Amino acid sequence: MHKNFITTENWSKSELEDLLTVAGDLKNNPFHQNLKNKSFALLFLNPSMRTRTSFEIGIQQLGGTAVILQPGKDAWGIEFNNNVVMDGDTEEHIKEVAAVLSTYVDAIAVRAFPKFISWEDDKQDKVIQAFKKYANVPIINMETIVHPCQELALMMTVKKHLGEVKNKKFLMTWTYHPKPLNTAVANSGISISSKFGMDVTLLCPNKNYILDEKYIELARKNCQAQGATFSISHDIEQAYADADFVYAKSWGALPFYGNPEEEWKQRRKFQHFMIDEHKMAMTNNAKFSHCLPLRRNIKATDAVMDADYCVAIEEAENRLHVQKAMMLALFGEKL
Repeated sequence: MHKNFITTENWSKSELEDLLTVAGDLKNNPFHQNLKNKSFALLFLNPSMRTRTSFEIGIQQLGGTAVILQPGKDAWGIEFNNNVVMDGDTEEHIKEVAAVLSTYVDAIAVRAFPKFISWEDDKQDKVIQAFKKYANVPIINMETIVHPCQELALMMTVKKHLGEVKNKKFLMTWTYHPKPLNTAVANSGISISSKFGMDVTLLCPNKNYILDEKYIELARKNCQAQGATFSISHDIEQAYADADFVYAKSWGALPFYGNPEEEWKQRRKFQHFMIDEHKMAMTNNAKFSHCLPLRRNIKATDAVMDADYCVAIEEAENRLHVQKAMMLALFGEKL
């Protein structure tokens, strides 16, 4: 049994498949009492709509209690560095926060985006790793530099529409956005699709937008183990050709990390990466999805978002079911 759900890297394909099976059962029969008398602290260091709602409602549907905390807003700001003189904005140290919460609740869930100053620093995922180190209860990742809950919702959606996913073509495409965003969903998209044996193509404008080598290597290894292929493309037509599932996300160029003005000089040239009907027509009648939120007519056109092949709302709903399955698994609970 796993103690935490911080990344899917250390969960086997069969364990994840079991979670998706339970999620399917929960979709049909949502109300249970398996988490009765269990309490969860949900810490949001960044904004949320789907994640907060789906976790709070999901815990309630399983008989548990959720407490929402926003450090720096309705809860004290937290210091995560050690051996510092705390004369700034933070009021208490992670050591005390994790220790105290561990005496109150049965699990702690954390949402903490990167700071966008140094990727070398951000990629260490210090916030959630500190909770893991100092807490005495399970830790759940509600999005940091990866988004494992979104991974499960994505794969539940892919399997529903494609059936057997092995060797189906999964296109992870960069799309335009006026700001450089987190790479988490893209990292997660190539991680989970490769783990399930899909033929994965990462489409991005140029080499500057290739994801961190850790996630590229992970996807390559996963594909190799599953007898699938992994490729990186900068050619829109080639990448969309014969795709069975198109997953879109915008993210920042890592060589310009922490320098949005310089990154903008690159980014502004690539508005044509927006997903439109013409691109979707190149695919093998592919389904389209996005983790949401999505700026219409920036990331994808109205026509794409309103098309029958867009399954983004379904994927968002599936967050509720997969998260409930994951929480049951953490506590060794069976339906």
